Amino acid sequence: MSEPIAKKAYYSIGEACDITGLKPHVLRYWESQFKVLSPTKNRAGNRVFRPKDIELVILVKKLLYEEKYTIEGARQRLLELRQAGELAEERQSVLDPEVLMIMKEELEELHEVLDPSSSFDPEDQND
Repeated sequence: MSEPIAKKAYYSIGEACDITGLKPHVLRYWESQFKVLSPTKNRAGNRVFRPKDIELVILVKKLLYEEKYTIEGARQRLLELRQAGELAEERQSVLDPEVLMIMKEELEELHEVLDPSSSFDPEDQND
């Protein structure tokens, strides 16, 4: 099964933050709270995130921010998903909307940089 999140095998913590919309200290804290979040470290000792790690971060973000789980509740939910063999499937299900939203925001920012005189409104494109 191919990982849809990206072309790269590893991402720095800064890149992971850009993709997930989280701050580095949040990722580091979650790493201490969720055993399933365990990015490896490169030779320099910096965290490197695989696409699977980023998908897990997005799943944790969904559980905590959207579904309003506590840390302990989210930890328990991840354990249940893992025991039921549904963790990989659940990671994939949260990925698509999150990545599309981030891509949309980045494209809007890029458009603003390239053409600051026009305020781009996607709703105007439907006319």
